[in-house]
Amino acid sequence: WPPAAPRCAHHRCPAPETCPGGEPDLRLLPPLGPHLAALAADGRPSIGYSDAGVLPELAEAARARLSADGVPVGELTLTGGALDGIERLLGAQLRPGDAVAVEDPGWANLLDLVAALGLRPIGVPLDDEGPLVAGVAAALAAGARALVVTSRAQNPTGAAVSAARAEALRALLAGRQDLLLIEDDHAAEVARVPLHPLAGATASWAFLRSVSKPFGPDLRLAVLVGDETTVARVSGRARVGTGWVSTVLQRLVLALWRDPAVTDLVERAARSYEQRREGLLAALASYGLTAQGRSGINVWLPVADETSAVTALRDAGWAVAPGALYRIAAAPGLRITVSSLDAADLAPLAAALAQAVNPTPLRGFLA
Repeated sequence: WPPAAPRCAHHRCPAPETCPGGEPDLRLLPPLGPHLAALAADGRPSIGYSDAGVLPELAEAARARLSADGVPVGELTLTGGALDGIERLLGAQLRPGDAVAVEDPGWANLLDLVAALGLRPIGVPLDDEGPLVAGVAAALAAGARALVVTSRAQNPTGAAVSAARAEALRALLAGRQDLLLIEDDHAAEVARVPLHPLAGATASWAFLRSVSKPFGPDLRLAVLVGDETTVARVSGRARVGTGWVSTVLQRLVLALWRDPAVTDLVERAARSYEQRREGLLAALASYGLTAQGRSGINVWLPVADETSAVTALRDAGWAVAPGALYRIAAAPGLRITVSSLDAADLAPLAAALAQAVNPTPLRGFLA
């Protein structure tokens, strides 16, 4: 059997240190209590197996939100989050031993999933504008049967696919009949950069948008749109397994989407993440350190030695994630999550990072 144990484990970190879990700021998530109370009070009767599935009103709202971002929407289903959707897509169309092109560095959970499914990862280098065209071309030449791209707020580098990069990738992928294209827009409303989708460039494609980062990790729901065959495979497999995403959860998400106060809070969170991320990048630059972090809640800092840097930061009271969790062949680095930071933390963290990356040599003893 393929390995299934994750390579990283989330652990409790004393606040306000930078925790490696990569969560949104729990202080900026919308309160669910009022909406749950409203759902409980609306008097709607319980549903049975025959009525379960995607609620038409949620599908209509999801299509409108995706269309506004230029995503082609036709067939639609729901999954229990982005990673659940990716697992269902890969499981429906690939077999153990098949190759999957993934970003390098890329999402550690995705790399673990690829291993657990018995698939073979092919790393694709990326910069601030997304996967490099030459890297994707090389992966295709090496036999990749699927390509997973993070649209924006890429984990761990914060990359976001630019308009120019999207155009070049669409030209490379145009008309491919032998490739499943999966796009992950997990950050969605908190990304603070425009979406430039690749959706529809290939015959088989899927676009996923999770609600976890804007609205809460406990809301296990992602919207999945794609070509008719791909979506049908995912929906059909779900019917003989979990069946459907709870309609209670669907109604809760729909209520959050419709609430102007929640929309304002999500926008506030997005601005806050942007300010913290850009503040840390500027603080690092003052020490001559160049880091990545175009969007989202993570900053990627290249280092020569991950182990010594992580250890030095730990001793100074900061917890960051070693880049080895996210890399295949990419150069070493550290992932720093800004969502647990306050403005007052940025300067001392940057100073600690500078010291950890370029430690002051110990003075020798004088005879």
